[in-house]
Amino acid sequence: MQQVIIVARIGGIEKTRAVAEKVMTMTPEQREQFDRNGYLLIRGALSEAEVAHYGAALDQVYAAERAAARLPEGSAMHLLSAVANCPEAIGLIDHPATFPLVWSVLGWNVHIYHSHLDVHPPVRSPKPFRFEWHQDGGRQNVEIDGEPRPRISVKLAYWLSDVSVGGRGNLKVIPGSHLRNRIDGPPRRDIEWPDPDGAIELLARPGDAVFLDRRLWHARGINYSAVTRKAIFFGYSPRWVAIRDQVDYRDRQGCSDAQNLVRRQLLGDPGLGLPSEALGDHRWGHYPLTTPLYSLLAERGQLQAGYPPLRPVAS
Repeated sequence: MQQVIIVARIGGIEKTRAVAEKVMTMTPEQREQFDRNGYLLIRGALSEAEVAHYGAALDQVYAAERAAARLPEGSAMHLLSAVANCPEAIGLIDHPATFPLVWSVLGWNVHIYHSHLDVHPPVRSPKPFRFEWHQDGGRQNVEIDGEPRPRISVKLAYWLSDVSVGGRGNLKVIPGSHLRNRIDGPPRRDIEWPDPDGAIELLARPGDAVFLDRRLWHARGINYSAVTRKAIFFGYSPRWVAIRDQVDYRDRQGCSDAQNLVRRQLLGDPGLGLPSEALGDHRWGHYPLTTPLYSLLAERGQLQAGYPPLRPVAS
């Protein structure tokens, strides 16, 4: 366990905190749990100051969407391209309490292909029924053979409001369901149907994070509480999967050169200085020595010869 310093600029003031970095790499126990259940709940991934910082940034985006008349009063926001629409959220994409889980599973040749900012105010009147259980990935779940289908991507969700009790729009999951391609459901989504067997609501406090296998069957509950549900989601995939998000890989002030390069990789920079004819091969992972996350993990001794996505290559 290593001591790290997390620096956040909150209200123009740099605040630091020393924390024990709990997840330098995925532990064998975490990997076994993730492989068995399809998700991990990371308690206290964010500090109180970080929750306040990212929560305020999310509130600002919601207020701007309201002011631009893109959201009716009291309606929910599900806004794609988290960093492009909320630049302050960039500190979450490689957070030391969670990001090691991503590369421990997918390896170094990754980027963020999909992300969203979520604000769900209380629902004041009953909504029509809709069976919302699904796996992430869209057409991946139709066009790829196999039982189960390959993992392809993972997702991190950061909770910025209290969903430690049910009924607040909690994320609902079926533990272990990532290992099957189908679940029981209605013939049409608008036909009332009970939640699938084994379904649970995840109870998370502000600052908790959830790490998901994209194949895990899940749904968002309806928020009939008095508490507004707030969360930010990031989906990671190999770089040979097309990005759904609006890419935004500018250099950021206050980041080290190495951190900026890793963040540029995660946010979709396809070439990182290579000529245009090499861009496709770079996404395919043919240039590990010029891929920032590979270089960072190699420098830290965190590549693993026994795990193909993290296997070192000859220089």
